[in-house]
Amino acid sequence: MDADDAALLAAVRDGSRHAFNLLVDRHQQAVRVFLRRAIGGNDADDVAQETFLALWTQARAFRGGSSVRTWLFGIAWRKAQDMQRVWFRRRRRDQIWYEDADDREEFSSDMQRAMEQALASLSREQRAAITLCLAYGLSHGEAAEVMRMPLGTVKSHVARGREKLRDVLGDEQ
Repeated sequence: MDADDAALLAAVRDGSRHAFNLLVDRHQQAVRVFLRRAIGGNDADDVAQETFLALWTQARAFRGGSSVRTWLFGIAWRKAQDMQRVWFRRRRRDQIWYEDADDREEFSSDMQRAMEQALASLSREQRAAITLCLAYGLSHGEAAEVMRMPLGTVKSHVARGREKLRDVLGDEQ
């Protein structure tokens, strides 16, 4: 192990920013080149930054069994692997979301078109009663009040309209 690096790392443990900056200056080029070759250029700088942040926050974890450079390469490699795992999880999550969104959109628009066509086949009163009771959750009594119709008439419109929708939509409902 380089004695100079060991002394600088000991100073970093004590909170020396100057020692930290010297270690970064001494090793950042090697760490960045390693990361660019290992994981590609776009993410290498971000991972290198995370590596040197870990140097600052985890300097006490260094046990001296290797050189500081080797220790930094190990941190860089682990950070790169963590970044890859996050990237793959995010990519998979986004892929699932987009696939589900496409399915929802297809189902939604197809079902919506079918429902609009089926509703168009009902009388105006049946459409209003079905919409108020089934879509908006009003009771038959509330729908009767809105439509200014007797309760029995609204119930008939809902029952007949529901039956006609079943006939038109079939198993899609």
